[in-house]
Amino acid sequence: MSYQHSYAHSIADPAAFWAEQARSIAWYRAPAITLQDNADGTHRWFGDGRLNSCYLALDHQIEQGRGQQLALVYDSPVTGAQQAYTYLELRDEVARLAGLLSQLGVKKGDGVIIYMPMVPQAAMAMLACARIGAVHSVVFGGFAANELALRIDDARPTLLLTASCGLEFDRVIEYKPLVDRALQLAQHQPRHVLVLQRPQAQAPLQPGRDLDWAEALVGAVPVAPVVLDAGDPLYIMYTSGTTGKPKGIVRENGGNAVALRYAMHNIYGMQPGDVWWGISDVGWVVGHSLIVYGPLMCGCTTVFYEGKPIRTPDAAAYWRVVQQYKVNGLFCAPTAMRAIRKEDPEGELLGQYDLSSLRQLFLAGEKLDSSTHQWLERVTGKPVHDHWWQTETGWPVTAPCVGLEGSAARPGSSNRAVPGYHVRVLDDEGHLLGTHQQGAIVIALPLPPGCSQTLWGDHDRYLQAYLHTYPGYYHTGDGGFLDDDGFVYIMGRTDDVINVSGHRLSTGEMEDLVARHAAVAECAVIGVHDDIKGQVPLALVVLKDGAGTTEAQLLADLVARVREEIGALACFNRVRLVRRLPKTRSGKILRALLRKIADGQAYIPPSTLDDPAVLQEIETVLAELPKAV
Repeated sequence: MSYQHSYAHSIADPAAFWAEQARSIAWYRAPAITLQDNADGTHRWFGDGRLNSCYLALDHQIEQGRGQQLALVYDSPVTGAQQAYTYLELRDEVARLAGLLSQLGVKKGDGVIIYMPMVPQAAMAMLACARIGAVHSVVFGGFAANELALRIDDARPTLLLTASCGLEFDRVIEYKPLVDRALQLAQHQPRHVLVLQRPQAQAPLQPGRDLDWAEALVGAVPVAPVVLDAGDPLYIMYTSGTTGKPKGIVRENGGNAVALRYAMHNIYGMQPGDVWWGISDVGWVVGHSLIVYGPLMCGCTTVFYEGKPIRTPDAAAYWRVVQQYKVNGLFCAPTAMRAIRKEDPEGELLGQYDLSSLRQLFLAGEKLDSSTHQWLERVTGKPVHDHWWQTETGWPVTAPCVGLEGSAARPGSSNRAVPGYHVRVLDDEGHLLGTHQQGAIVIALPLPPGCSQTLWGDHDRYLQAYLHTYPGYYHTGDGGFLDDDGFVYIMGRTDDVINVSGHRLSTGEMEDLVARHAAVAECAVIGVHDDIKGQVPLALVVLKDGAGTTEAQLLADLVARVREEIGALACFNRVRLVRRLPKTRSGKILRALLRKIADGQAYIPPSTLDDPAVLQEIETVLAELPKAV
């Protein structure tokens, strides 16, 4: 099937297109109704279909003869532990855990919070919830107690599953004190807390509430998957909200299954028996779509990795995993590759490993700068594909569809819209813009299957946040443009467009130019207040180790480059060197926080910040503004 035919069909007749894709799913009852319009602008997919996501991920794969194939391989360079589970073994573990959950009073529709590190039991917990129809919400392990409390009060879980600790480099992060504090802060109280004891730390248990995971499993009776409606929620994924209250993105069982099967085969080019490695954490949407549900529903072996791109033990950690497990496809965030590049710029460590099994690498989660893109292709010798999606969509919006004929990739772009997504660009008044005109990136309704259609317990907030700004469209919150061939260029969040003396300029474009400098490892370009021009750009730069340049020379080089590519109107003449940039735990640079610090505004360090200590240096450096380097 060609990309051009698939995309045209999906836009012209989405119901017919997705009815065809739904036939690849092993439904208990196949849907007769594919698409229904709701009065509020939302849509319902496969409303009368019946299925179970855990069945599709495990039992169905066994029925297809994959029982002895590896389903999940766990690799923890932090502890040195490695484990492998066949589809049969994983199914049996999940069925027994699902039986324990039922025994503890968890039933269909109940909420369950999973607050765990990257250990196999985290995936088992997700699948066990799916097996009995409970709605799981995975909270990133180590998240602050008050943030966990907010999610407990919103999801109102019957049960909370956790571990005694998580591990990071040489540091042990004890989870149980965080859970105990969160439950002190929360109004809602789960009936039980199930605790996985790890050797690195033993957690004290509160009698009557807390249960030891291993002890509780003894004697648990395995249970079969329950039959669920396609519209029944599979999970809640919380994402940041502008009000301070997290938004509970809801993913439905039916649409998620159809979308992920389509994505794994047609976007990522994966087939049953292939080895797929989604490098992320189960606390993020990638962990749901590309570590647990997507690969398993497609009969792949999924790699479950507890480690970092560097220091576990070195910058070749990823390449060792690729060689050891013969990984065929890989997903990660650009920030991981920039960290590797900083420590191994010439790929000397990489050269020690055999990457012949690897067909391509996909990067997403933040803008992939051209410098990192070119470097990664050069040192690996593999195709590197940028693509773009959001927690709300659950699967890619734009990507090169390597499983479809005639799909093309274009460096510098997040590539063309995936079949099902009608991507457009609008101005502030909601008028369609032409090619190469920057505006708000939107998606014409209906959103394809798998995309969230509501927020947990707050549908009005969903409508206000995503559908009201541009009637008839889903508002992504990102800005950019389309070129003449339909390739999409994401230039950052719409609030990353700065106004310099009346000129609307993308900091993302400047950031790309700065990142191309041979001495630059990472950078962030933000707009800061200027009494005369309104805003001017400021580049915060992390240099590569051993970079032989002075601050003055770097400034001169970057000013010349931006003036040549964008023009003097950019007023680009401020650069600051920093040792680190503040990021979320998933690797996204906190640009909004940087803007507040630079402009002297009050701010509260977000709970997603990976290292609060980095802010002290940033504040010191930015206190020197507006003096140039």
